[in-house]
Amino acid sequence: MGWGLRRFSLTKAVPLAISRGTTSAVQRLELSISRDGITGRGETGGFETGHRGYSTDAVEIELQTLLPRLEGLDPSVPQGFDPLLADLTPPARCALDLALWDWRGRRLQAPVWQLWGLDGARSVATSVTLGLAAVEQVLQRLQRWRELMPVTRVKLKLGSPDGLEHDRALLSAVADAMAGDDRRPAAELQVDANGGWTLDQARRMLPLLQERSVVLLEQPLAPHLDPERDSAGFAALHPECPMSLVADESCWGLEDLLRLAPHVDGVNLKLLKSGGLSQAWLMARVAQQLGLDLMVGCYSDSRLLNGAAAQLLPLIRWPDLDSHLNLIDDPFDGLPLEGDRLMPSRYPGLGIERREAS
Repeated sequence: MGWGLRRFSLTKAVPLAISRGTTSAVQRLELSISRDGITGRGETGGFETGHRGYSTDAVEIELQTLLPRLEGLDPSVPQGFDPLLADLTPPARCALDLALWDWRGRRLQAPVWQLWGLDGARSVATSVTLGLAAVEQVLQRLQRWRELMPVTRVKLKLGSPDGLEHDRALLSAVADAMAGDDRRPAAELQVDANGGWTLDQARRMLPLLQERSVVLLEQPLAPHLDPERDSAGFAALHPECPMSLVADESCWGLEDLLRLAPHVDGVNLKLLKSGGLSQAWLMARVAQQLGLDLMVGCYSDSRLLNGAAAQLLPLIRWPDLDSHLNLIDDPFDGLPLEGDRLMPSRYPGLGIERREAS
């Protein structure tokens, strides 16, 4: 089996600011595996959630160490890779897991969602993200999204370092701008604080969130490495929260999903956190059994990683895969967009190609 690892850059058209900082560009890694004339690809890179983080440099070193160990393995027998995958950090595991799924789907001439028995035509509108900024800048960003595509779902980042007054001003301005009129129906408003509030601040924000018809509150409280302390925050807020409460930074794998399930209404699946599609697929099916709703989200991801996440769209209530729509140098093609509804590709594997090979 052959393999390759290359680094590439992604640059945002509009920098994204959240409670933990601002991102304008990132470095990413593409892992490729080849056998029998078929190549599968996976994307990864560094990221942080406030309590855990990985650098792209460290992930690259980890993958370079891994690659020689792939010698002699057959990607058509995924069980043979399990010992290698188990030893990897989530972002390194993500790269290999995605490459294996892509290879397998291409070998079988079917998209991954079809291998899982899902309905590839079943998906709903993705949210588009408004980062933290001055009120006028955030409204300009909303208008820029509206010039690009229909906007029926908006995710507003709050948890501003400038405090709750700025959060309140942003929320009110965006809610007013999204109000329906004769030309455009009202859009759905979601709020993501990225762990930027204390429990007291979250409680103080709830009345305004309800008044402005916010349908979803994502990760209002800072995540904690101590799982009991982390769960306790959601447990305290959940009974008082009038909208859906969703865990993101607090939920990495199946163990987190199980401990948070009694205290949230949904979880955000991100492939860099889960370590790829295999674990995210398992989490999605377990969440369904537990009655939890699902979001699938992204970091500063290209079409390759978002195309992988899109394989889950038939199961997702709240898609949040807009990062590739804000890139000026995405090296990949694919991921169909119908209005503001992303569709998983109907091409084999992940259905994503390098631009030069398209």
